[in-house]
Amino acid sequence: MDDPLDPDGVTVVFTWGPVWGWTVFAIELVLRILAIIIIPRNRRPQTAAAWLLAILFIPELGWLLFLIFGSRRVNKLRRKRQEEVNSFLASEIEDAHYASDPATWPDWLPQVVHLNHQLGAMPLVGGNRFEFLPDYETAIAEMTKAVRGAKSIIHAEFYILSLDDTTKEFFDALAEARARGVVVRVLWDHVANLRQPGYRATRRFLRQHGIEAHLMLPLSLWPWAFLRPDLRNHRKLLVIDGKVAFTGSQNMIDSSYNKRGNIKRGLHWKDLMVRFEGPIAGAIDALFHSDWYAETGDFLEDEVVVTEPLDGRVASAQVVPSGPGFTGENNLKLFNAAVYAAKEKLIITSPYFVPDDSMLYAITTAAQSGVHVELFVSEIGDQAMVFHAQRSYYELLLEAGVHIWLYAAPTILHAKHLTVDDEVAIVGSSNMDMRSFSLNYEISVLVHSKEFVDEMRAIEQHYRDSSRELTLEEWRRQPLRSQALDNIMRLTAGLQ
Repeated sequence: MDDPLDPDGVTVVFTWGPVWGWTVFAIELVLRILAIIIIPRNRRPQTAAAWLLAILFIPELGWLLFLIFGSRRVNKLRRKRQEEVNSFLASEIEDAHYASDPATWPDWLPQVVHLNHQLGAMPLVGGNRFEFLPDYETAIAEMTKAVRGAKSIIHAEFYILSLDDTTKEFFDALAEARARGVVVRVLWDHVANLRQPGYRATRRFLRQHGIEAHLMLPLSLWPWAFLRPDLRNHRKLLVIDGKVAFTGSQNMIDSSYNKRGNIKRGLHWKDLMVRFEGPIAGAIDALFHSDWYAETGDFLEDEVVVTEPLDGRVASAQVVPSGPGFTGENNLKLFNAAVYAAKEKLIITSPYFVPDDSMLYAITTAAQSGVHVELFVSEIGDQAMVFHAQRSYYELLLEAGVHIWLYAAPTILHAKHLTVDDEVAIVGSSNMDMRSFSLNYEISVLVHSKEFVDEMRAIEQHYRDSSRELTLEEWRRQPLRSQALDNIMRLTAGLQ
């Protein structure tokens, strides 16, 4: 029977298929166009290219990830507090210039010191004693001993702080200090510690012993407190009575990091901490104060100590803070300035070496200009994406004449420092990778002292004795699948 509404006997069927397809195409086209307009603004080309690549391939997912992870800026309150701290430090510590005679400095150093002061508000101070602590367990023992000798205030700030068999004595010393009336304040990163097996036990210990502890950059879904989840406070420091300070690359945890995979592989970490006495200890303590204020809103300005210089074998030093709270990438500018300043020798140690273009050009230019350049990295990695991204730079570095040393497995060489010629060194918590430049709060200490560099040279020689040198010929024999994986991970380097 014919349909009276269709006298020709032809049934017209309307489908949403073609319309839906064109709608999706239009939406994805708009998302791609918006990405090209928005993403490159105020971003380094490497990072912008990585985000654009992600969005051009998968627009919806790429944009979702960008909205969560695309901004490295902290919220307005944190930026305001950082500005207040910088202003206070500039006024309170401005006169603490006890450094050696500038006439004895390398000709490039005054400009770099001025740059650091402009960026981070900290002056160069002299009269500082130092002691290197390159052994993991010895460093923990020395920090524990210092805590036991504290008379008034202990400030501890660690990216990872975990109660375990290796760190138990340190935690007991904190509890004993608190029991005898010493003020004990602790800062520890939220996400980094949340992932540790001992997080709950550590938090319970601190609470039970009345230790005032606050998580740094805590995760929050509230719009006014929301932060990009992978913005982290990566600093490691301990200050006793404002007079003795420890800083460097080492977290307060067992050298295996108590992770099943690490223990199965036999991995353990090798770090470098430095014990400082003198005015630089007060400057490191001032950095703790700034982080305490950022997390709690309580500015301990009455406790800021400007320590008099010491006699004996001393060094001039300058704290260089960096992180998302600052408008620029302070550590990257410091490292690049130091690399370009090298005339004879440049030795770099970084467990995660994923440089941006500016640093890559600086290092290769130094090597091609006749500077002896060495890079110490680990033979194996604990973070697959970063490890393979790092490897993708080896060929270019080797071709430029950089000597690459691979620290023998199963040790992860986690120390972070560099030396320039025979007088200047930089040591601290900062890796030479884009994450440390843009996303992590870090501490670096610039040191001017021939004796300091001489002792660093001995540590570097130990690394050499425990490493093998990678040659260009060996590298070019890498299998194609390995090269492909390295290059793919390099595309993500701007996002790591």
